[in-house]
Amino acid sequence: MSEHSEVTERQLRILEALLFASAEPLAASQMATYLGEGANANELLKTLQQRYARRGVNLVRRGEKWAFRTAEDLGFLLRREEQETRPLSRAALETLSIIAYHQPATRAEIEEVRGVATGKGTIDLLMEAGWVRMRGRRRTPGRPVTYGTTDAFLDHFGLESLSDLPGLEELKGAGLLSGRLPPSMQIPLPFYGALREDEDPLDPDDTDD
Repeated sequence: MSEHSEVTERQLRILEALLFASAEPLAASQMATYLGEGANANELLKTLQQRYARRGVNLVRRGEKWAFRTAEDLGFLLRREEQETRPLSRAALETLSIIAYHQPATRAEIEEVRGVATGKGTIDLLMEAGWVRMRGRRRTPGRPVTYGTTDAFLDHFGLESLSDLPGLEELKGAGLLSGRLPPSMQIPLPFYGALREDEDPLDPDDTDD
């Protein structure tokens, strides 16, 4: 084995160890510091992903982060081991769906789509689950908080990015969107990470709205 190949294999083993040891998905930039100068973490991760493509666990991308997850065709083996979780209410499912497709979304915009008032507890529940976060404040009177989804949302629902979300018709067919949809609704929305032009950063003391 050439020296270059030996270095590459060592780097792949380092990535493998880091990913297996982490309880949360990791960004390439987080792992790059362990690989040595000049290493291309993204290319190495793609190589590692190919190696695990046919195994019982696969290397998957969730937003800008990477993680090992059980292969989809073997997921049934682990279902009996999963802890029972309280299912989301219809209001929470609708709210989560609207935020995912319409982010950044304010509470008023969520209510406009649903056609009914959205209780503060519903959004709090989604934030406690780690699927929704406060993004910023809209540059409109009252400066309402805007909400968006998280990497944990992508990971939980097995999505690499927001572009993997089902289409609107599929979502309505599943009964997750029953209200009037605003003309501005887009799929997928491009403002997953950075603040949009009509958003200000959160205030330092923002813990709720």
